Amino acid sequence: MKSMFLARSAALLSILACAPPTAAADPLVLTDIRWVAEPGSGKKGLPRIRIQHKRSSSDHSFDGSRPYFAAAEAVLRRKTPGPVSFTVTHGAGTLACAGTLTGAFEGAGDCRFTSDPRFERQLNERGLSPDQRPTLLTMLLVDATIELADGLTREGVRPKDADDLIAAAALAVRPEYIRDLKSEALVLTDVEDAIACKALGVDGAYVRGLAAAGYRKLSADEVVGMKAMGVTGEYAQAMNRAALGKAQ
Repeated sequence: MKSMFLARSAALLSILACAPPTAAADPLVLTDIRWVAEPGSGKKGLPRIRIQHKRSSSDHSFDGSRPYFAAAEAVLRRKTPGPVSFTVTHGAGTLACAGTLTGAFEGAGDCRFTSDPRFERQLNERGLSPDQRPTLLTMLLVDATIELADGLTREGVRPKDADDLIAAAALAVRPEYIRDLKSEALVLTDVEDAIACKALGVDGAYVRGLAAAGYRKLSADEVVGMKAMGVTGEYAQAMNRAALGKAQ
């Protein structure tokens, strides 16, 4: 069950390319990157930017979830057609973009990504160096940070590799989410278990409901399976009462 949800999570990790693994002192520079801005559609649609690298792409909606995209949003909301440029700065590196707008959040252009050697060294110190250095661009796009890696480690679910950190960032598996999940009903010691829980919408309230129904020390696989089948704490308590009534 868990592997199925991890596979779905992996689909979010879209910016990957071939390059030799290294903890190089020199920054990695990628130039074959394209950006496309699109306006929102519908009542709840939000404008977004798509970053494309080789055959892969990653979409970012301007919903405030990535504050480091604020400068790009400010530039792309301009209604006057013409050339534009903006920079996205992150711990993983800098994405410098230029192109042309035809209207607010309508346009396209090219980008240049330059990784931060200090960020690479910090990843290496934690055993999180990516197998492919262009994966650092993915880390920028999903907001995979050293602070997130350290925070998850403090909560007892240390990322084992760069892919773990990227998946956790992509699904917003943050230290506060881990703290909320922890319960006498759930044994949580692996970040992949936390990622599987988040992928299926398991939260602290759900786990506490299972605890109130008498469940103790369930594995993440068991909790994810129960969530997938629609088992709630209230349902479990009702079944317990029914079973008790029959036994009397």
